[in-house]
Amino acid sequence: MASESNQQGAKITVHWLNKSRGQRVIWLLEELNLNYDIKTYARDKNKRAPVALKEVHPLGKSPTISIEVAGCERPLVLAESGAIVEYLCEHFGQRLVPRRYPEGKEGGVGQETEEWINYRYFMHYAEGSMFPVLFTGLLTGSIRSAPVPFFIKPITNKIAGNIEGAYTNPELKVQYTFMEDFLTKSQEKGEFFLGSDLSAVDFMMFFVLEGGVQHGSLTEESYPKLYNYVRRMQDRKAYQRAGDRVTKASGEKFVPFSEARM
Repeated sequence: MASESNQQGAKITVHWLNKSRGQRVIWLLEELNLNYDIKTYARDKNKRAPVALKEVHPLGKSPTISIEVAGCERPLVLAESGAIVEYLCEHFGQRLVPRRYPEGKEGGVGQETEEWINYRYFMHYAEGSMFPVLFTGLLTGSIRSAPVPFFIKPITNKIAGNIEGAYTNPELKVQYTFMEDFLTKSQEKGEFFLGSDLSAVDFMMFFVLEGGVQHGSLTEESYPKLYNYVRRMQDRKAYQRAGDRVTKASGEKFVPFSEARM
């Protein structure tokens, strides 16, 4: 349970959609030891978010959270993973944000610590550079498995293969190699993405790497540092508590995105 001082009187509700980025927010709240409620939503037969989510935010996306505090006329509604993670860390988890400046260098251009520069970069890299490539891979996988007549199958496989060969597979290799090299260096200092301490970056990077495992392009044989990082984070007690909370709220056993059937 959260301490009253850390909770700051905030009533937090997570609008959680199955097989979505919403789980990273639940995990973060568990790591921060905050109290929160979960309102669950299920995808429709076309794998789209339900219309009900648009009642919370016009785009109808997950994750979305609402925060109610005394003195505010209406709940604060936040969407987009990065914005949510940054906001929660700013108010409830400053320990998850690396120190920006060395003592005596506050505010100086180019004086930021290496840890903070990496933090700022990877907070945006996860969704800006990595996930669009991975999503293309997941999309072509859906094209391959689409229920089409047998005589159409060679055409859909050809389309998917052309996209994968010309773009997805080469680009995924570039991205995975970059991250594997980064982890090789950072994990000389510790078990987390930026080194010795859990940070907001872990919550952003973890989901896309789980997606890589689900896609099949990220394996223990090909990128052992990245793969073992995913499994190590999944072993954290807070991650497992997050899964239990979703199981209870949704009535269905939580399945990590890395093992989900799309």
